[in-house]
Amino acid sequence: MSSAVLDRPASEVAETEEVIRRLAATRRNRTLLVVLGLVCALLAAMAVRVLLGRYTVTIPDFLAIVGGASIPGATFVVMEDKLPRAVLGALAGLAFGASGALFRRVLGNPLASPDILGISHGASAGAVAGMAFWGLRGVAIIPAALLGSAVALAIVLSASAGRHTGIVGQRFLLGGVAVAALGTAVVTQLIARLPLAGAQEAAVWTVGSLSGASGQRIVWLTVALVCLLPLALRLHSALRPAELGPELALGLGSRPVPTRAGALGVGTLLAAAATAVAGPLAFVALLSTPIATALGRGRPHIVAAALTGAVIVVVADIVASEALATVDLPTGVVTGALGAPAMLWILLRSRKVA
Repeated sequence: MSSAVLDRPASEVAETEEVIRRLAATRRNRTLLVVLGLVCALLAAMAVRVLLGRYTVTIPDFLAIVGGASIPGATFVVMEDKLPRAVLGALAGLAFGASGALFRRVLGNPLASPDILGISHGASAGAVAGMAFWGLRGVAIIPAALLGSAVALAIVLSASAGRHTGIVGQRFLLGGVAVAALGTAVVTQLIARLPLAGAQEAAVWTVGSLSGASGQRIVWLTVALVCLLPLALRLHSALRPAELGPELALGLGSRPVPTRAGALGVGTLLAAAATAVAGPLAFVALLSTPIATALGRGRPHIVAAALTGAVIVVVADIVASEALATVDLPTGVVTGALGAPAMLWILLRSRKVA
């Protein structure tokens, strides 16, 4: 009898551990399926962007062009327009999606994203300042955009830092909204200083467009993603214990404050890198995490959020280039049109949950 009593708690612990292992395995399998599905969706969207549209390209011709063959008309359209835009859109979407996932995990707010909190606006202000004062164009805009986003983050951090609690989420959100408004005002004023041709270029760029896709921009953003995405993945995972509360997180060996600061820094660099080459594509970072959460039916993986952002940008570019018969819209116009009602939906949903 006594032996049975002593053995019972051990068996219950074993059963509990088995249940936990099964749940963890189920979550991993679900995440893997979501990631694989998003990879397939991204490849399909890129194929549609490159092969279909006003100028269609057959698969054999596409393979021949990529292999080095020269087909009059088709080679130029594919290599100078369709393929660079599809690749740059996917890379920019990856950066925006990962950045949005980091911001949301750090601040724990559905509206926490670089385009709402002024980071993208700071990058835009820096880029337009480079155009207005130093005549920067092309990839030369990138350092100015990075500097602008860094200044925006510094302002928000200084306004939101608590005396004893570090980064305060509510103050961070309010400070970010204020910086976004300031960045918009600076951009508007700087565009007014530019000549007509420069003002038109800056206006299109500040909306967000893939029309300037080039090999240089693709290479630069690829290098940035190779350096930043592993850090983003590690920081996103390291922040998971912080969701249990600061005391328990410290008990589990986590260091929430420096980890959160690092995550914000990496998220800012990702958003700034994407903004520097494609402009501030509105709401991509905001929408990626909620969509990935819905697909995974739980906490989203940062890889799923990044892939969701890539799919959003490529699909939006398809709509932007094909919505009107003879005119290409800036991609940011489409993401903004989709994001505005989605943002209202997020607000209404968070209100019901509260």
